[in-house]
Amino acid sequence: MTAMPRQPELFAAARLPEGLRYEPEFLGEDDEAALVEIVRTLPLEAMQYKAWRAKRRIVSYGGRYDFTTGELEPAGPIPEFLEPLRARIAAWAGIPAERFRHALIAEYAAGTQLGWHRDVPQFEAVVGVSLAGPARLRLRPYPPRGNRRALLALDLEPRSAYALIGPARWGWQHAISPTKTLRYSITMRTLRDASR
Repeated sequence: MTAMPRQPELFAAARLPEGLRYEPEFLGEDDEAALVEIVRTLPLEAMQYKAWRAKRRIVSYGGRYDFTTGELEPAGPIPEFLEPLRARIAAWAGIPAERFRHALIAEYAAGTQLGWHRDVPQFEAVVGVSLAGPARLRLRPYPPRGNRRALLALDLEPRSAYALIGPARWGWQHAISPTKTLRYSITMRTLRDASR
């Protein structure tokens, strides 16, 4: 397997898809530590994909997607401890904070991966923040043609943020390579306009 370029080389060598943004050091160390302390106390449960139970553990707010029915079911509101992060994400993404109606907190134990996918169609903009450990986000055009391997890879450093909006959200799939260390992520999403 050939080595992926280092992060600075990646940005210089590859044009990122339109609508993909990445911000290293989106959070300070103190903000990260405070969030991790709270996240470790949450009732995280293994993600259920139809008959398959994932290694990734999660908790959802503002809605919980049921992969068996394909429906977004009710879940508790976004908790107060996430409000400052939601405001910061909204300002960075240029989207009003109240439009971010869904939050997913995930734990990736060492060796956890997330397969190729696009987020479910009920969601529009997707913004993720990495905590504690790094991850490699791989991307490929959707629908995949010919070579089904990743065409781009983005190293998500702790405290960084990424956004998938517009063409990057709908025209690309993404996956997370197996993590080397414990990692948490907080992903916030806007709901898709039902008139589309």
